[in-house]
Amino acid sequence: MLLQMAVCARLCGVGQSRRCRRRQRHSQDQNSDSEVDMDEEEEEERVVGKMKDEPNGSSSCQNRRGAGPSAAGGLCGSAGSAGPPHPQSLLDLPPELLVQIFSSLPGTALPNLALVCKKIRQILNTETIWRRRCTEEFGMRDDLRKMETVGMSSRDLYVKRVNPQVKSGRFMKLLPDYEHMDYRDVYTHLLHPYRHILGLWQPDIGPYGGLLNVVVDGLFIIGWMYLPPHDPRVEDPMRRRPLFRIHMWEKNKATVECMYGHKGPHKGDIQTVKKDEFSTKCNQTDHHRMPGGRQEEFRTWLEEEWGRTLEDIFHEHMQELILMKFIYTSQYDNCLTYRRIYLPPCLPSDLLQPGLFKGTYGSHGLEIIMLSFHGSKAKATKLTGDPNVPAGQLTLEIDLNRPVRLPDLETQRNMEELSRLVRGVHEETQGSSQGRDAPAEAAEGAEGSDSAPPAGAEGVEPGEPEPQPFVLPLGVMARNEVYPRTCKMCFYGTGLIAGHGFTSPERTPGLFVLFDGDRFGFIWLELKSFSLYSRLSDQLTHAQAPSMQRFEAMLRNMQSWTS
Repeated sequence: MLLQMAVCARLCGVGQSRRCRRRQRHSQDQNSDSEVDMDEEEEEERVVGKMKDEPNGSSSCQNRRGAGPSAAGGLCGSAGSAGPPHPQSLLDLPPELLVQIFSSLPGTALPNLALVCKKIRQILNTETIWRRRCTEEFGMRDDLRKMETVGMSSRDLYVKRVNPQVKSGRFMKLLPDYEHMDYRDVYTHLLHPYRHILGLWQPDIGPYGGLLNVVVDGLFIIGWMYLPPHDPRVEDPMRRRPLFRIHMWEKNKATVECMYGHKGPHKGDIQTVKKDEFSTKCNQTDHHRMPGGRQEEFRTWLEEEWGRTLEDIFHEHMQELILMKFIYTSQYDNCLTYRRIYLPPCLPSDLLQPGLFKGTYGSHGLEIIMLSFHGSKAKATKLTGDPNVPAGQLTLEIDLNRPVRLPDLETQRNMEELSRLVRGVHEETQGSSQGRDAPAEAAEGAEGSDSAPPAGAEGVEPGEPEPQPFVLPLGVMARNEVYPRTCKMCFYGTGLIAGHGFTSPERTPGLFVLFDGDRFGFIWLELKSFSLYSRLSDQLTHAQAPSMQRFEAMLRNMQSWTS
């Protein structure tokens, strides 16, 4: 930045640099080579300045052409040109061109650039420059002069535009003054100070976890909690609930508001705990309470969370799980800590595009998982969890070097046949992983097993596989009976099961079924259960992992949070 300022000062011909050079030149030896160079430079500047001061620059140029081609070429351009001289200073450029140049610089560099001279400082007050910085750096797309102040409406939780003639104190308190706000204020006091909280986060809610997406939405920075669709509609879009928002309450001040509860926005606070971690706090928790007490709060939460009443849920164990989750999560309505998570990197060799998926988990309902690829392994990590297998744990691990060829449909319906097929691959895998020093005869016997077709050295064979018929075995429980009846390929894998409280965790064999680029399934042999997964279609910004190493380190940290 210092170099940038020095270059600008030199081009503009302003600042202390020229005076300092003059004082230094008079104090040094008159015969030094450096002084000769600087005198020639100063003489050139005086000649250029004289050309600018002359009333008729073009005639002067024409008069100088007789002095020789070097003079004409150095000061007036080509011999055949009768136009004005080329700009010798950055400030000789038209203001609109300077606006374009300065608009391409990072917003953090502009305050220092304004220190160069008064003219640059005046140009940097142009709205176009700061509007471009807000757009390119933070994705703000709306015009502050035309947009509604509400952002995206969600059950009237946002402030609504009302008749400006209404002088109700309640509305005056809710509606900040946006008429005199400009993009520079928004960048300086809202977007840049809170840039570190943009992206994806996992709330620390014990085993349940969650998914928070902090985005720029018009004049707001909003923290959206992503909720899976109601069980078992796994292919429905995600539901979103605003937890907090930050906006410009005054010209030079950003305000944090809690959006939890049903009484509208109220005072909140955000604190950065450490790198890649922040916390939110509500300062008015009475806004979270309902007139009917905890019973009304539970009924409302149940309708939003499950889309039904408790009377509609006949399974007693499921009722206990739902009540337990309500009691546990309601303790975090006043203060929450969030840890940053990244989307998995994508490589051309991946079986399908990695990302976030929602899947069925029996009586626990729908949960969100993250699918990522690590060489010959595919891993599914829970972002939301349950008391048995909490968030952050590796729910599925798929061995892409162990493809499984499905038998005919009649054999697929037989659970024992499918179990024998998959367990044969499981035993082969366990044998190769436990006994690398086993006798050669045993290793050869495992490789020649008829349990599964031999896989190539590189795992999945190239080329688009032909779809093959697929049907669930009889006796396998599925929350969603509407699943694809053809699949592209299948692989051996393991799924994590555990007792309540994550006791006695164990990886058990299962079958990974790839339906298409957005759907896959997993048959849990031990549980005789089927989980169907569907991709999240939401656009998630500011969430790409800086590198594969950072992403893998994040996965290890996630597992340690709930281990």
